[in-house]
Amino acid sequence: MTNKTIVLATDHAGFELKETVKQSLVASNYEVKDFGAFEYESTDDYPDFINPAAQFISENDNTMGIIFGGSGQGEAMAANRFKGVRAAVFYDGPDEIIDLSRLHNNANVLSFGSRFIKSERAIELIKQWLSVEFEGGRHQKRIEKLDSH
Repeated sequence: MTNKTIVLATDHAGFELKETVKQSLVASNYEVKDFGAFEYESTDDYPDFINPAAQFISENDNTMGIIFGGSGQGEAMAANRFKGVRAAVFYDGPDEIIDLSRLHNNANVLSFGSRFIKSERAIELIKQWLSVEFEGGRHQKRIEKLDSH
């Protein structure tokens, strides 16, 4: 059992993937806090779900987030407006991006472009992402500069 809370949020475009990921995380004994969407609604807007999730992450140190959208770009932009939130976008590029987002950037949110990745692959990458620890060292001062504004 992990001691980190995993926050989830999406709009309609990532709804199906979020639900699948949520089941996998719960089965792996993660504590999951779901900010919605809670049903598919084609006219919903991602800030309605991403903003409360990012606010929660900003105010709670022992949390990480996984957010979903069609491209993941707007969702990451919304999340990154909150102090202390560092969202990295991932489509289905090199796996090294997953590691580097944690090692060098201490990303605490992973934003998936749901239209570009299959659920099995996303689950595999989430496990990888959650297992990587921030390297610190020369990267720490950069994170402090990001979080100071």
